[in-house]
Amino acid sequence: MGIFEELESAVRSYSRCFPKVFERSVGSFIWDSDGQEYIDFFAGAGALNYGHNHPELKKKLIEYISNDGISHSLDMGTVAKANFLRRFQDVILSQRGLHYKVMFPGPTGTNAVESALKIARKVTGRTAIISFTNSFHGMSIGSLSVSSNAFKRKGAGIPLANSMFLPYENYFENLDSLLYVRRLLQDRGSGIDMPAAIIVESVQGEGGLHKASFPWLRELRHICDEFGIFFILDDIQTGCGRTGTFFSFEPAMIEPDVICLSKSISGYGLPMALTLIKPEFDQWLPGEHNGTFRGNNLAFVTGAAALAYWESDEFEQEIAQKAAFLAKGIEHLLEKYPRLEGERRGRGLMQGIYCKKAGFAESVCRTAFENGLICETSGADNTVIKMMPPLVISTELLAKGLEIIDFSIRKNL
Repeated sequence: MGIFEELESAVRSYSRCFPKVFERSVGSFIWDSDGQEYIDFFAGAGALNYGHNHPELKKKLIEYISNDGISHSLDMGTVAKANFLRRFQDVILSQRGLHYKVMFPGPTGTNAVESALKIARKVTGRTAIISFTNSFHGMSIGSLSVSSNAFKRKGAGIPLANSMFLPYENYFENLDSLLYVRRLLQDRGSGIDMPAAIIVESVQGEGGLHKASFPWLRELRHICDEFGIFFILDDIQTGCGRTGTFFSFEPAMIEPDVICLSKSISGYGLPMALTLIKPEFDQWLPGEHNGTFRGNNLAFVTGAAALAYWESDEFEQEIAQKAAFLAKGIEHLLEKYPRLEGERRGRGLMQGIYCKKAGFAESVCRTAFENGLICETSGADNTVIKMMPPLVISTELLAKGLEIIDFSIRKNL
C-alpha cells in the first residue's frame, strides 16, 4: 500500500476501508494480489449489478475494440450509440409505456443530477430545489447543494444555496412529512419560495437505506403536479434492477419528469450516465449542456448487451427471490442478536441492518473484510451495515456472505 500513501491524494476513502491491493475479479468474487478471495457485497457501490467481468459483456467489448470500433466521439452519432438508444427504447422504455428523451450528460451520476437541476430551472424559470433529509445526490457543487450530509457539504468550501431540505418519510414518528410539504407550499407566509424541482431517492443509498413507501411517492408526484414542480427521481444507485424492477419507482406506478441513471447502466462498470427527460421538457439549446466525455462508446456496447437481462421478466423474478432470501437472513440475525437493537432497512438487493450502537456497523464491516466479505456502511454516522451484492449472485453465496456477517456481529457484540 506504500505507493498509494506516497503518491496518491489523501482524499482516497474506499482503499482505507478495504486496505488491500486487488488484482482480479469474476462474477461475485474479487481476489487481492496475495490470492485472498473475497465475496463482493459491495458491487462497486452499485456499478456492478451484473457482476465483475461478465463473460458476454466482455466478449462484446473485446470484439468491438478488436474491430477498431470508435471509443471517443463527443456527442456525435455512432453505430454503438444508435444501437444502445434503440435497445433502451425497445427493451426498457416501450415495454413500460414510458416516453422520455435520452440525454448523455457526462460520465458520472453527478453529471446526470447537475443536468436535471439545470433543465428544471430553465423550464420553470425558478431557482430553488427541494431535497430531503439524509439525501445524497453527488459531489459536484449543484449536486452537493441538494445533498444533506454535513461532512460532504463542508467539502464544497463555499455556501451551498438555492436548496431547502424537508423531512423524508418517517423522519419524524408522528409527522406526515408530505402534509407538511403541502402546507408550506400552500401558505404564502411559510417563507418557502416555489421550487423549480423536488429531487428524491426512492431508497436513500448513502443516507442510511431509508425507503419511501409507494403511497408516499405517489403523493409526492401529486404535489408536484398540483404546484407545477418538476419531479426528479434520482435512480443512480437504486436503478437498473437494484431494488427489484429496472426503475425503482415502477411499483409506485408514477412517472417522474426527469430520471437520473448511472452506476450500472453501462453493465460493466464503465463510466456512463443518462438523464431521461419528458419530451415536452427537453428545451435545451444545442450545446447548452456540453462535455468532452458524453459519448462513451465502450459503455454503449456493454450497456446495450446488458439489457438482454430485461427482455423478459425472468431476471426480475430472480431478483425478487434473492431479495426475499436476503430479507429473511437479516431478520434471522435481528432475532438472534436482540442486543443489536437493530432494524432491517432497504429494498430489493439493497438492504442492511441499522445498528444503534455508535461505531458498531463499522466494526462489523471491518471484521467481515478480514474474513473474506466486502461490504460497506451507510448513513451519516455509518450506522448501517449495507449489503449490495451483484444481482447475479447465487443464493448459496448470499448465504455464505450472511454467515460471515453473523460471525462478525457475534465477534463485536
